[in-house]
Amino acid sequence: MSKISPYPERQHYGNVAKALVEKHPSLKEPGSGKGWYGWFHSLKFKLGNYRQKLSAAGCPQVRVNKRKGEEAKGPRMKKSKKGEVHYCPDPPEGLSDEDMEEKRMMMEVREEFKRVVSIDLLESFLDGLDDLAPRLLEVYEAATESAKKLALKAILDCLKKDDTNERRRIAALLGLPHYLREEPSDIIRMCDAHGETLAAAMEGMQLGLLIGYEGDNQDAFPREVFNVAVVVEETVVLHNFKDVPSSFAMLLGIIYCVNLEYPRAMKYSFEFLQRVVMKIKPDQASARVHGIRNKLLRYNL
Repeated sequence: MSKISPYPERQHYGNVAKALVEKHPSLKEPGSGKGWYGWFHSLKFKLGNYRQKLSAAGCPQVRVNKRKGEEAKGPRMKKSKKGEVHYCPDPPEGLSDEDMEEKRMMMEVREEFKRVVSIDLLESFLDGLDDLAPRLLEVYEAATESAKKLALKAILDCLKKDDTNERRRIAALLGLPHYLREEPSDIIRMCDAHGETLAAAMEGMQLGLLIGYEGDNQDAFPREVFNVAVVVEETVVLHNFKDVPSSFAMLLGIIYCVNLEYPRAMKYSFEFLQRVVMKIKPDQASARVHGIRNKLLRYNL
């Protein structure tokens, strides 16, 4: 009870006492109308004593209601005045204030994107990516048969070592700019999470993703992603992503919500994600994006 609120109401005590005797019938009080009135009062006294211990230990949610001197008598909970906050709940266990602010920003981006486009950001992006990833990988495979696009071939070689659904998603996304003859080095960067300094890794990044990994990485992309950060003007605006697809979606959402222009180095890749993957105004796609979309339609999986 105290984890939910140190100040339960009367009905809450009754619900807990009733549930107690229903789960353990041997605790039911003989001769009592409902069999749990004694437990009802016992819980009230126990929680009152527990509140005193919390106050002595410095718990802010309880200590804020402590009165001194002439204020000793009165309602057990102080009523906040207009514009006044007596107590702000602590973050959940294992999370800090920075983590909660990060979650709030992610929710804000998703809500703003939904307001502008009327679709859910993550759901539409991941569903569209899962639908197109197998065909994209086949198109990439066909493009590497001519001994060109070595970077694209290196990405596909990573799947031969570990061909999971998550890595297929990553390969489909990271291979897209190479297939479209774009240079993603200033937009998508990888760094050792414990090696390089953050400032050095973000140097010159106006907009993009920073993919962190642990240990040595000799492949086109790491086997396990440690952390992914969304960077805007050499500043991390969102981080703690554990997968590349979700961070790609949030980057696209930030671009859309803040009305930024797509990076010129990956203009067609972002347009493909918008027009084909998320199906936002697909009739306005450029000729290059139309071309890859028509190729995908020829592959019936």
